[in-house]
Amino acid sequence: MANFLFVLSRNETEPATRCFQLAKIALSKGHKTDIFLIDGGVLWANKTRDFNEKTPTGDCPNDYLPYLVENNVFVGV
Repeated sequence: MANFLFVLSRNETEPATRCFQLAKIALSKGHKTDIFLIDGGVLWANKTRDFNEKTPTGDCPNDYLPYLVENNVFVGV
């Protein structure tokens, strides 16, 4: 088992979606997974924002984030 730390520093939907997607993959493979939000990425800590905004590939942050929350992934701000 490896340790993964994903750092999100941007407020855009596409980087956030990829960050959460990769964190979900790492966690589902049994790895210790943490996320840290810095700079513009801290705006993803706002629970009232739209997590359903689609990326060009058709997925969105809300496709991955609930899994991470359910599995108690640490999110540092």
